[in-house]
This record gives sequence, C-alpha cells and structure tokens, in this order.
Amino acid sequence: MGLYQQIREAWKKPKTTIGDELKNYLIQWRKEPVTIKLERPTRLDRARSLGYKAKQGIVVVRQRVSITRRMREQPAGGRRPKANRRKKVVAKNFQQIAEERAQKKYVNLRVLNSYWVASDGKNHWYEIIFVDTEHPVIKSDKNLSVLGAKQHKGRVFRGLSSAGKKSRGLRNKGKGAEKIRPGQRANKRLAH
Repeated sequence: MGLYQQIREAWKKPKTTIGDELKNYLIQWRKEPVTIKLERPTRLDRARSLGYKAKQGIVVVRQRVSITRRMREQPAGGRRPKANRRKKVVAKNFQQIAEERAQKKYVNLRVLNSYWVASDGKNHWYEIIFVDTEHPVIKSDKNLSVLGAKQHKGRVFRGLSSAGKKSRGLRNKGKGAEKIRPGQRANKRLAH
C-alpha cells in the first residue's frame, strides 16, 4: 500500500485511526480565525486528487463555517406550522458557502477545488485550493492556466465549482438528466 493510499484509508474513519490528533486539531482550529492561510494541506491525498501541486502560485486556505447559522430563531408567539420549522431551506451546501466566503477574502485568487477536513457540533472546516492566475509558474502550466480565462472570473459565485455544480444537480449525466441542463429553472422556462 502506497503513502497516499494509507493517508486515504486513515481519513475514511478519522475517529478510530487519527482520533486523538483530530481532537487536538479541533481544539486548536476553534481558537484560530475563521479564514486562515496554510503552508501545506492537512489531507495531502485529497488535495492532490483535486489538483493541488506544491508549486508557487497555489495557496491552501482553511475555512470554518458555522452550522448553527442555518437554524431559524425560535418563534416568539403563536403556533403556526410554518413558524415552527427550525431548519432553513437553503439551496447551497456548506462547502459552497465556505468557498464563497474564502473567495471574498482572497479576491485576486481563483478557487480550484475544496474538500472537507473536520466537523464538530457547531462547525464544519473545509480546505480550499486557490490558484493565482497571474503568477508566471501558473501561466506556464497548461492545466492550471485555463483558470485565467475571462469566463472563470467569479466562478464560485455562479455555482461553477464542483461543490456548486453538486447543489445545482449537475453531477448527473445521460438518461434521467435531460431536464437538468443548462439549469433547472432555465429548463422550466424553455418548456413553457
């Protein structure tokens, strides 16, 4: 079994394999700022599979997202069924929200991809891989230089990252996915 495969297996069941280390990480991460730039990714295998390379122009950021902000406040008075629903219905997943918040902090970079790192009762942590499209090393890389094109500007906010495409239902292809593209609302518009 190779190194990356061992790391991948360890992260499949983090509580049993790296439980004490993860607990120490969480204690430390709760004290840190919400958005923090990292020297290297925590999950090297996952980062590499999503396009991370240890070269200039690539930045890794850890973003904390609060789970509890999605809950509605307790109703003040009355017993209406609508008011008693505690959970907000949001069309975005937490990973997409994390990418958007990190993008607002690092405006000059573009999101390549992101992955889950940890969660506790109140927060989720995601690590986001950013690319500096103006860096000469990135411009000479044929795979990463594509992100420098105009159409990739603000791609996170338009749901073009992997997490965004998932919440838009664009992970399906072929039979059964005819009414998904170009978008569910656009398809409804075309039908009428």
